[in-house]
Amino acid sequence: MSHATGRTVLLIEEDPSLRRLLTLGLQYRGIQVITVSSPAQLPAMQGQQPDLLLLDIDGGVKSDWSLLTGVQSYPSLATLPKVVLAWENVLPADVYRSTTQTHVTCLAKPFDARALYATIEQLLLQIEAQEVLRIAQIASPAPSIWPVITAAALLLTVIGLMVHITITVVGILILLIALLGWTLGTKPETVPAPRT
Repeated sequence: MSHATGRTVLLIEEDPSLRRLLTLGLQYRGIQVITVSSPAQLPAMQGQQPDLLLLDIDGGVKSDWSLLTGVQSYPSLATLPKVVLAWENVLPADVYRSTTQTHVTCLAKPFDARALYATIEQLLLQIEAQEVLRIAQIASPAPSIWPVITAAALLLTVIGLMVHITITVVGILILLIALLGWTLGTKPETVPAPRT
């Protein structure tokens, strides 16, 4: 079983037999599957957000890349990773330019089902890892300077209080010494009068 359990793949496949086989293979691996037979049915799946798109662009004897560029026009699908089943395993240049904001993997037909499922599981695990990293970044934001500023302000306040306390204690000691000297009545020495 896959570690990608609970993930959802949108499968666009015109051939009902192949659509059923692919759906069963993905479900066996714990992957939920939304199936449509053509991109024209995409508006009917409002509210459902897949994690990955599996698209067969088989146009008979050659690939119909317009199916992929058509899917790219849906904002909810434009950034999804895509696995494309095609007669060629290389994106044409114009299609590549229209899919630069997403990851597209091409598997040449006839394809090996094990390679297809392994590719899908790997992409779903990458999505999961990216989500974990995103959550970790949200949970531990960048350190703030405010605790440092608060500590510096507290230190200055304590230093200021210590200076005031020290000056006050010194002033009180001088006052006590003066009061003691005054109240004990120390008499100044009398100087004898000069003789004449």
